[in-house]
Amino acid sequence: MSGHATPEALRELHRGRPADAPLVLPGPWDAVSARAFEEAGFPALATPSAGIAAALGYEDGETPAAEMFAAVTRIVRSVSVPVTADLEGGYGLPAAELVERVRESGAVGVNLEDSDPAGGLRDPRAHAEWLAEVRAAAGPGLFVNARVDVYIRRTPAPAEAAVTRARLYAEAGADCVYPIAAPPADLPALRAALGDLPLNALSVPGGPSFTELGRLGATRVTFGDGLLRRATADLTALAAELRDATAPVG
Repeated sequence: MSGHATPEALRELHRGRPADAPLVLPGPWDAVSARAFEEAGFPALATPSAGIAAALGYEDGETPAAEMFAAVTRIVRSVSVPVTADLEGGYGLPAAELVERVRESGAVGVNLEDSDPAGGLRDPRAHAEWLAEVRAAAGPGLFVNARVDVYIRRTPAPAEAAVTRARLYAEAGADCVYPIAAPPADLPALRAALGDLPLNALSVPGGPSFTELGRLGATRVTFGDGLLRRATADLTALAAELRDATAPVG
């Protein structure tokens, strides 16, 4: 691990950011995409579990843990910037084992969601206790992004539920909270509830700009598998061009 790819380096990227300049973390799904994002000048990367699943031929949520860790390891090995890895709900691993496997992969951060394997939501206090175990096992040696899934699980009164869960996860030692798919209008209340703790927002096509998300309270912006879907659309167009071409395409 280089001095530029440490948990503290990743934390530092989140600190003291202007309100209109959140940290933008592209989501690579393989070594090629990771290198492209690093070469474009991004200071850190955030792997998307759904993007890696698609690249490996799995449905979202069905990637075996061993394959996910192997994919993350390849991505980390291909770049010199810090990489934080989306590891879904932790694959049922005890906290200490999860932390050890993350360290072996070379990732300096994790994204851990509060959905359960059946497609519902974990009890917020039980999930907070597990996050606290992850923090205790890792110490400061891991950047923990706690994903809050109330919006995608269509929980009643999601804004209130998101604030409740966000505060619990912050108290458990999370470095950042990620209420995925939160409407832009809900970001200011989440920002206020978290104080200085970083807030992760999802960028979606047609949604607010990075600047607007920052002004609403986002400290950092990620994409889920959105960048892979854009790349796939480009590849699909190229495939059609090749199919219909009568001369070399290049």
